[in-house]
Amino acid sequence: MTTLTIDRTTTTSHPDAVREPGFVADTWNVMTRELRPMLREPASLLFAMVQPLVFLALFAPLLPEVPGGSALQWFVPGIIAMTALMGASMTGSNLTLEINTGSHERLLVSPLRRSSLLVGRALKEAVPMLAQAALIVAVVTPFSFELHLGGVLVGLAVLSLFSVGIGALSFALAIVSAGQDWIFWTVQQTLIFPLLLLAGVLLPLDGAPGWLRFLADLNPLGYIIEAERALFAGSWPTGTVLRGVAAAAAVAAIGLVVGLRAMRRSS
Repeated sequence: MTTLTIDRTTTTSHPDAVREPGFVADTWNVMTRELRPMLREPASLLFAMVQPLVFLALFAPLLPEVPGGSALQWFVPGIIAMTALMGASMTGSNLTLEINTGSHERLLVSPLRRSSLLVGRALKEAVPMLAQAALIVAVVTPFSFELHLGGVLVGLAVLSLFSVGIGALSFALAIVSAGQDWIFWTVQQTLIFPLLLLAGVLLPLDGAPGWLRFLADLNPLGYIIEAERALFAGSWPTGTVLRGVAAAAAVAAIGLVVGLRAMRRSS
């Protein structure tokens, strides 16, 4: 009589086996880690919201009257896009502080994936942008600003994609300029204002000379703002919206590729 022996190790997993967390879990952990200081000190977020409100208070009285509508409908999407660009482009400063204090090196030798270190930080940049946008829309809605909720939500989704790309590029710049913080601030301050002006955030570019129009056509932020203004106004021009989405997606893709390469090479 033969006895059939079953090896339980082939049918059941070892009780002590530990499954390593995946990319999504690592990214979530990094994003929540980056958001935690903001939640603990909400005053910093409220302080960041003051700047766009100041721009609204100073520029709104100077806006010309627009027949059949409000100039705020044109101005507010540009202000929200400006806050997204300025906020995301400055996030690398937090990474320079971590590099100087040595905490970034400790993260690099942790089990967290380096790709998650970048993507989680980049995704975090959409949170303050959405909070600022909600506050701005809430403030201007009683003042002749027509709220088209569907268009606003789609516009904010496009800006979130753009913020992720700019945040990733800011982190890459911080890694490249490690130990020389002045390089980060020089590049950031040198690029941000031409991008804003060439996108027509504060002033229209309809009467600009040819060379300025040529530079504006190379600016992806300009296509994003055109799409934002159309969406915030409740219109859905297919070409304009698709160009804005494509520009935001291109910025996000380039930012993540450059940022991942810089993160993998960092030591």
